[in-house]
Amino acid sequence: MAAIDLQGVTRQFGAKKAVNDISLSVPDGEFLVLLGPSGCGKSTLLRMLAGLESLSGGQILLDGRRIDQLPPSDRDMAFVFQSYALYPHMTVRRNITFPLIMRQHRWWFHVPGISHLAKRRIERSPAVRDLVDRTAAILALTPMMDQLPKTLSGGQRQRVALGRAMVRKPQVFLMDEPLSNLDAKLRTAMRAEIIKLHGAVGGTFVYVTHDQIEAMTMGSRIALMRDGVVQQFGTPREIYTNPVNTYVARFIGTPPMNLLRATADQGALRFGPLVLPFIRATAQAELLAGIRPSAIALTPAGEPGTVAGEVAMVEHIGAESLITVRMRDVRTGHEEDGGGGTEVMATEAGYSELRPGTPVGLRLDLSDAVLFSAGTGERLAA
Repeated sequence: MAAIDLQGVTRQFGAKKAVNDISLSVPDGEFLVLLGPSGCGKSTLLRMLAGLESLSGGQILLDGRRIDQLPPSDRDMAFVFQSYALYPHMTVRRNITFPLIMRQHRWWFHVPGISHLAKRRIERSPAVRDLVDRTAAILALTPMMDQLPKTLSGGQRQRVALGRAMVRKPQVFLMDEPLSNLDAKLRTAMRAEIIKLHGAVGGTFVYVTHDQIEAMTMGSRIALMRDGVVQQFGTPREIYTNPVNTYVARFIGTPPMNLLRATADQGALRFGPLVLPFIRATAQAELLAGIRPSAIALTPAGEPGTVAGEVAMVEHIGAESLITVRMRDVRTGHEEDGGGGTEVMATEAGYSELRPGTPVGLRLDLSDAVLFSAGTGERLAA
């Protein structure tokens, strides 16, 4: 079992709280993703789990046993670093075997000559060799066991780092943006490898990333962070379909959710001059309507029941086109444009023939729209 409980965990550097009073329960076997932009505290939280950072407050429990006061070596956790952290003078085999060697380390291993013989004896023992060979086979590293890290590609080095963690058979795997140094194709391949690894070895995984695609495809649950605080904790589907505030709504989804300023008016929403029926409209007058780009259809300009706009940019990404439209009479509530911009995004299947400057209408599908307070950014009750 490897259930993790964080209870009021805080890490303070001077006046700044990098991690601020976080409480989470992670069941055994969970794949938890800590997601957020740079500087949000996700890597600091991971390092606190590993014992590489001390706590300013709170406590960490593993299966009900407090571990935040234990040294890293006594926590039964394996850490996979962003930079791989392989020993450049050791072969792939020795890099993977090294944790097993250190587990049997004795003081006389520091004596010249004896050290080399003792390490070779451990490395060649049947139990250790069998475990390392089976791990290498799982990660498709068998042909590279006698190579040095400098001869390997980035993806191969990352698999070696995973292998070194696997042979320890830890209760918890901790991964700090392990794919950020890889190109897009390798990242996709390695995502699949890590998902398969989780299924094969079990255990609890805690994975840090700023990439929402990694989070959505890999995590069984996500903790989305901002300024040291968890904004929302739930499954990928829950966070995507039911964001608790505008920050979550804009962070999750590619392209992000549009936030249109609207006024609630007796079972309807008013967007500038356009009024659309909406049975979940609340009594709050000023609000933000969250509408995914896929729920906005582009029509010829002037069609009834549409918001008037003009194409600002078209991005072709293969299976679909991302179209940025500048609205004429409706404002947005996007934080990045100061909450008073006019640009929204829509998607079209295939290769769009629209060009910048083309007048269009925006037909809004409100069936899955989410309402937020214009003042606080918090989601409004349905």
